[in-house]
Amino acid sequence: MRSRKSRALPPRLEALRRRFKQWRRSRKIGSRIPEALWAAAVKLAEAHGIHVTAKALGVDYYSLKKRLEEKPASPSRMSAPVRGATFVELPAAARIGIPECILELEDVDGAKMRIQLNGIAAPDLAALSRSLWGLE
Repeated sequence: MRSRKSRALPPRLEALRRRFKQWRRSRKIGSRIPEALWAAAVKLAEAHGIHVTAKALGVDYYSLKKRLEEKPASPSRMSAPVRGATFVELPAAARIGIPECILELEDVDGAKMRIQLNGIAAPDLAALSRSLWGLE
């Protein structure tokens, strides 16, 4: 069996986790999370993902997701390229037959994935890579 290593939270996420913890200690039962905390959670969810942020802060995943989706996209965020990403052009297959491809993906945190594809067409490959990175 594999054992999962627990990673330390990024400093900003850890700081917000402490703010949530302090708010929970001093709040009145039944009071709602302040908008300032939600706004900070949404900002960190953009950087670290909804699941990681919701789990670290102890908030409902779907509530955080809804707030993230409702946030208007800033123009700089839409036009800014993803850091660390590069364009890779795959040459057209020279031979006629079964398409074959090895796809190696790496995100900015260093997580890597290698996929060997046999018999899959290029449009299917593009859809697969988009779904792996959650762009669909």
